[in-house]
Amino acid sequence: MISTLPTAVAPALTHRQLAMFRAIMLHGNLGRAADATASSQPTLSRELARLEQLLGFDLFDRVRGRLRPTQRALALMQEVERSFIGLDQIAKRALELRQQTSGRLRLACLPALAHALVPPALVQLAHVLPQATVSVFPQESPWLEQAMSEQRFDAGLSETSEAPVGVTLRPLLQVNEVAVLPRDHALCRKAVLQAQDFEGERFVSLADGDPYRAAIDQMFARAEVKRQTWLETASAVAVCAMVRQGLGVAIVNPLTALALAGPDLVVRALSVPIAFRVSLLLPDVAAPHPLRDALTDALVATAQTLEATLVKAQASTRSL
Repeated sequence: MISTLPTAVAPALTHRQLAMFRAIMLHGNLGRAADATASSQPTLSRELARLEQLLGFDLFDRVRGRLRPTQRALALMQEVERSFIGLDQIAKRALELRQQTSGRLRLACLPALAHALVPPALVQLAHVLPQATVSVFPQESPWLEQAMSEQRFDAGLSETSEAPVGVTLRPLLQVNEVAVLPRDHALCRKAVLQAQDFEGERFVSLADGDPYRAAIDQMFARAEVKRQTWLETASAVAVCAMVRQGLGVAIVNPLTALALAGPDLVVRALSVPIAFRVSLLLPDVAAPHPLRDALTDALVATAQTLEATLVKAQASTRSL
């Protein structure tokens, strides 16, 4: 004969019971827990007894009038905390939705843009909406574009020229890549650099797989120029830092070059244009954040200012 055990039924717990249990665990005694829950010690004591009866095991040992949590209580507390963390996140989001005028905007962007384009745009936004809060999420492609398709951000800044699914793309800025040189390098004497000028030079490259790395390599391949490509990194900021230390020369996006240019980092135009584009990505499916237009206006204005500055700088360099 095959015998079957009765199926266990999960206890029907209430949020109030768990909130009181959590308060006791966090505060260590009934008095402070009662204050935290706007209740009374007798009420908490009764609710705790009902909860233990419902669970079928003791949650606390009573030692000299004090409550000491059992191992089962500690294990249960881990699950309760996960639930309350989720509730706290929901409450914070509800508060943001209620306070629409100062709600948090979520902006995704490439790491180089987080350094060079986003900060001045946030300065402009702060002038218009000083109470607005913004979370900036540096993301690499293609994860940035995927996240925008999933409607996870209010706006995005990318170098793509094709709109991801469920996203509207607006061209924001188009300029050309530039060369960066260490101070006192021989090439600093030239106003505009040609591919042949890099023959035999120690070259700091962007990472393999980067679309701009591919365009740069193609330019040198067409010119049959051989470089010493002994260093590479995925970060344009890191490239400039290495060049500044005299580790080689490089070609990077002009926004990073402009932000980091100084006595130890010289910027020069290239005779062969390698277009650098920035696009603004806006989700189509998710309801737009009420402050999104203000953010996009700040990004557009900043991009226009930067583009004008870069065009002027390259024109002055060519006249040297």
